[in-house]
Amino acid sequence: MLHTVNKSPTERNALESCLKHLKKGAVVLLIEDGVYGAVKGTSTTKMVEQALKDFPIFALYPDIEARGMQDRVIDGIKLVDYSGFVDLVVEHPSVQSWL
Repeated sequence: MLHTVNKSPTERNALESCLKHLKKGAVVLLIEDGVYGAVKGTSTTKMVEQALKDFPIFALYPDIEARGMQDRVIDGIKLVDYSGFVDLVVEHPSVQSWL
């Protein structure tokens, strides 16, 4: 299952809830303001780094770039463009959006 998070972790607890509910085979994609969860040195960094040990986490590069965070992404998070976003959706026919 592909899990998408589009809200900032400082605005809502969507990222935290998402990470707590991941099951084997799950993939996470951070989009829109959800990409703030991909930044080093925040209150959610440790939680994300822990999740990365068991689950792939992706972030939409155009959203990272739009916020000027290209050089602050947590190690291990994979950056994808819109084509990569589509590929993830095709690979994972079940999508859970965390609002």
